Amino acid sequence: MHNKLQGSNLTRAMLEHDYKNIWCAVDDNSDKQATSNLNGNDFTAYIVKYQNGYFYCDGGMQWLYAVPIKIVPLTDIEVIFSKIAY
Repeated sequence: MHNKLQGSNLTRAMLEHDYKNIWCAVDDNSDKQATSNLNGNDFTAYIVKYQNGYFYCDGGMQWLYAVPIKIVPLTDIEVIFSKIAY
C-alpha cells in the first residue's frame, strides 16, 4: 500500500527535500481550515522552514498548518462560467 502525503505532511516532506519558498495556505487550527481560508489570499504564505512544531513563512510568522497550493491563471472559459454561476 502506498501512503500519499498531503497537506502539512507534504509541506514538511518538501522542506526535508530542500524545496524552497513553498506557497501554502496556512492556519493554526487544521489543514482543512487552511484551505477554506483561500478567499482573497488572506491566509497564504511562502513557507521557508519547519522548526519546533511550526512552519515559518518568509516574513517570520509561525503557523501550525501549511498546505501547499498552486495558483494558476484563469482562462476566458472559466470567467464566463463563473459569471453564469452568479
